[in-house]
Amino acid sequence: MEQFEVTWAGFGGQGIMTAGQLLAYTGMAEGKKVVWLPSYGPEMRGGTAYCTVVISDARIGSPIINSPRAACVFNRPSLDKFGPRVRKGGLLLINSSLIDVTSDRTDITQLQIPANEIAMKAGNAKATNIAMLGAFVGATGVVSFDILQKTITEKLGRKKEVLQANLSVLAQGRDLALTKLGAKDKV
Repeated sequence: MEQFEVTWAGFGGQGIMTAGQLLAYTGMAEGKKVVWLPSYGPEMRGGTAYCTVVISDARIGSPIINSPRAACVFNRPSLDKFGPRVRKGGLLLINSSLIDVTSDRTDITQLQIPANEIAMKAGNAKATNIAMLGAFVGATGVVSFDILQKTITEKLGRKKEVLQANLSVLAQGRDLALTKLGAKDKV
């Protein structure tokens, strides 16, 4: 696998850092080289937050990525800031529960994922990040979905009912991304 970079961005409190960490832990569990680089706005909860995750089979030269291969954006300010940065041919996942527009770019794949709605229907409004994580992994295949499920079980499995909701939301996100991509190859 060549190097894959993704930026996760949204408001503080939306689980941006947790989604990035879960992806990074999964990459490590697969024996890949991984970098997780967080960035917090001054307000923390309610302020801006984003992180970059780089996963590779080879040594990673720099954790600073200006044009990631993918971005998962949870709110409109994040779409405005990070949508233009996605590399040509890349992937932009948009939380359509909170963002009612798409990027005007035609050189990338865009998937609208109603992540808040998926999470709320599963009974865990805090699982928006897990829905997006499932969609991202479904669309890219950058890590194994089975190993991701194991990582979530290890890291978030203290409360059985919450874990079941998280795993359900994860699978729904993945399935929705795969449905939206159709016969198209993973991005």
